[in-house]
Amino acid sequence: MSTSTTRPASSSQAGAARRLLLIDGHSMAFRAYYALPVENFTTSTGQATNAVHGFASMLLSLIEQEAPTHVAVAFDLAGGTFRTEEYSEYKGTRDATPEPFIGQVELIQEVLDAMGVRWLTKDRYEADDILATLAAAGQGEGMEVLLCSGDRDSFQTVTERCTVLYPIKGVSTLRRMTPAEVEERYGVTPERYPHLAALVGETSDNLPGVPGVGPKTAAKWIAQYDGLDGIIASADLIKGKAGQSLRDHLDDVLRNRRLNRLLTDLDLGVDPARDLEYRGADRAALTRVMEALEFRTILQRAQRVLPFADASDHGPQGAAAPHGPASALEALAPRVLGQGVEPGRLAEALQDLAEGPLGLHVIGDPRPGLGDPRLVALSDGERAVVADPSLLLPDDERALGALLADPARRLVVADAKGAAHALAARGFELRGVVADPSLAGYLCRPEQRGYDVDSLVQRWLGIDLASMEDDAGADGGQQGFDLDALTAGAIPADALRCARRAAALLPLQEALDAQMGERGALALFTGLEMPVSECLGRMEALGIAVDDDVLAAREAELDGRVNHAQAAAFEAAGHELNLSSPKQLQAVLFDELGMPKTRKTKTGHTTDASALAELYAKTGHPFLAQLLEHRDAIKLRQTVEGLRKAIQPDGRIRTTFQQTIAATGRLSSIDPNLQNIPARTEEGRRIREAFTVGEGYECLMTADYSQIEMRIMAHLSGDGALIEAFRSGEDLHRYVAALVHRIDVDDVTPEQRGHVKAMSYGLAYGLSTYGLAKQLGIETAEAMALRDAYFSRFGRVHDYLEAVVDQARRDGFTQTMLGRRRYLPDLSSDNRQRREMAERAALNAPIQGSAADIVKRAMVDVAEALTGRGLGSRVLLQIHDELLLEIAPGEADDVEALVKERMGGAVSLSVPLDVSVGRGGTWRDAAH
Repeated sequence: MSTSTTRPASSSQAGAARRLLLIDGHSMAFRAYYALPVENFTTSTGQATNAVHGFASMLLSLIEQEAPTHVAVAFDLAGGTFRTEEYSEYKGTRDATPEPFIGQVELIQEVLDAMGVRWLTKDRYEADDILATLAAAGQGEGMEVLLCSGDRDSFQTVTERCTVLYPIKGVSTLRRMTPAEVEERYGVTPERYPHLAALVGETSDNLPGVPGVGPKTAAKWIAQYDGLDGIIASADLIKGKAGQSLRDHLDDVLRNRRLNRLLTDLDLGVDPARDLEYRGADRAALTRVMEALEFRTILQRAQRVLPFADASDHGPQGAAAPHGPASALEALAPRVLGQGVEPGRLAEALQDLAEGPLGLHVIGDPRPGLGDPRLVALSDGERAVVADPSLLLPDDERALGALLADPARRLVVADAKGAAHALAARGFELRGVVADPSLAGYLCRPEQRGYDVDSLVQRWLGIDLASMEDDAGADGGQQGFDLDALTAGAIPADALRCARRAAALLPLQEALDAQMGERGALALFTGLEMPVSECLGRMEALGIAVDDDVLAAREAELDGRVNHAQAAAFEAAGHELNLSSPKQLQAVLFDELGMPKTRKTKTGHTTDASALAELYAKTGHPFLAQLLEHRDAIKLRQTVEGLRKAIQPDGRIRTTFQQTIAATGRLSSIDPNLQNIPARTEEGRRIREAFTVGEGYECLMTADYSQIEMRIMAHLSGDGALIEAFRSGEDLHRYVAALVHRIDVDDVTPEQRGHVKAMSYGLAYGLSTYGLAKQLGIETAEAMALRDAYFSRFGRVHDYLEAVVDQARRDGFTQTMLGRRRYLPDLSSDNRQRREMAERAALNAPIQGSAADIVKRAMVDVAEALTGRGLGSRVLLQIHDELLLEIAPGEADDVEALVKERMGGAVSLSVPLDVSVGRGGTWRDAAH
């Protein structure tokens, strides 16, 4: 955030100076909503959070930049005010509240509660009146006041001791409206700004002004006649059309002035000096609400910026004991290769570490095939040894390599597979890993977004490792790792950082073991997530062969599609334009072509993908057809471009699987993302043609589960009709549609089948009736009727879904078939939006999570069986519910039987786990 003048001195600099920060809650929330795209700020449960994110970011910036000693936020209440009682059209032309904005104010208020910021409302009055009252009271007690609002009516509060922070770009850039600034911009003093507004009107409030009288004329009259009262008294003397217009609309002017006058004497029951003092945030509450909103960066920033009322409480485990892990880390004096450890003598230093488990921390590039370790630290919790692998002599390499490869050494490593990839670049094999705190932290709190060492140590041990970084500088530690520059009195700063993180891993894992024990997650950790991590590491290292010539051909074809769609769009529009410019698209769609307006945003009517698809469904206009084709082709071209850039020198692509992202347990893929290559479109399948069998192998094989979520639904609900649907041998969705519509299977239409399929999967994913209606393009009442008909035939599915939420509300968590828990404290929240978010999560977590667990178990079982039977075939990828294998010569039949056996037997369900298998020379050909 920036402001147009220099930040004032903080309260600490000003001694006893007190600064009161006041914020117009609704005004700034709406600005935040329109400043950030909804589609980029939505939680995994479907809750829009862009207004919350923008508001929280703005507030943190204000607290950091302005250093207020007192803070308050005022909000409007729904319903009328004394202004609408006088003039029913007041603010009557404002657009309806956008659907995604609904509920976000309540979430903002919960964020404010966690931040320790007081917020106020008052029945029949606006936030502006609350702020004006507090501003006057604060100045009366000698406080400096900053009032943040996007409403120009607030300018009347400006004085030498009250500055309005007025947004001029979203909520990130604010202009400081001082008395001089108001007068320079509007030609009147702040106290007379409402006189000017009464004359010219205020469009946003639906207060019409005097026709033909603009700000300059109004300012001239105010100066000439000494304010609005003088203008009214002299109305008959003002000549010309403007004067006549004034006389004709004098009642409007008087009404405007009554309505735009802010009240400064409301009885709020609040004393600013006493009740609005900012004492700091509630650490636990702040962490809870930010993690529910999935605001990782905002949480980290808040922890850095805000004071905490519970300053002695450093996290869920409380403050570290005086002689606990924190003091041990502060006192840690690592032995560094080249300082305390002579080159060639690393083995002796490593032998000095205790015989028990060791923490291992690696600083370097963790990407498979591209990694490189810059620093390696090993610690027993009290001592540490740090080495730069590039400086190791042969004896050092042998000693370090032997320790890392010893399966009995018991190493604790955060992001173990990333560390393994980095070490592999120097020829080291990592085999002794017994625990990964990143995975343990994820199982304990899967809703969080940070599982790096620093985040975990702060969360579970209450230690801020970053705050210790200055120690190295104070001790003369230099950045970098220059062997020649090392002296006996200086430990390199990055070596000390690496050592402290290695030393923190053992107490961290101990704390996480206790938490996993309480949450019933130990078996899942040791029996599933750790083996999955090891399996994924091997898959990442293998990669998959790619034919770059095929990708180059696809890229050229897609480039042609982009150009053709662009030319056709220009022809349909009648002229050239920038198809990526929302402003130009708005002009063509709504002004030139006269299409129905889409959802209103701050910058005009939206042109996002979903809105354009809906518009095309309504109009069928050729311009929209070509625009959507253009966007689709560009997206596919970008996918192909990304794949080509990711090809490594050996002709293979190596993705990175993320194991700690989705709260349901699903894996994701990055650098490149191989899960976003469409499998159901011809263009997506043509991209898959480029993924080929590697040299020395016979073919690729795909194996995936058929309708796994629905099978889990049938098993968990015990619904006889749904179980019978799987056993009938008929097409599942056609069979279910026949039951729902009470017709023969042969009479089911494609539309009926599609609607029922969407309903079935929607239930598994917690889709609301409104969401179903939007997805199918039907009325909500029709979607409700379909839902009712569905449940009338599958009553136990309905009972199960109801019971899942009720049970989760009693237990505080929901869990999968394999025991993966997701704690949902918001199920009992008084905040409706937070409660509904938690209910959606409670609905979808058991089914989605069970599916994810089953696929993970199947992947590990298949990989272990291949190795156990001495086969040369190997698992390369997991894409959602599909495994992709590379088959060694002569092994295809054996591997197919093995895959069906292991995947089909991953768990026991009341319906069979159907596994489909295909083979081919490319990923596309192997589809089935």
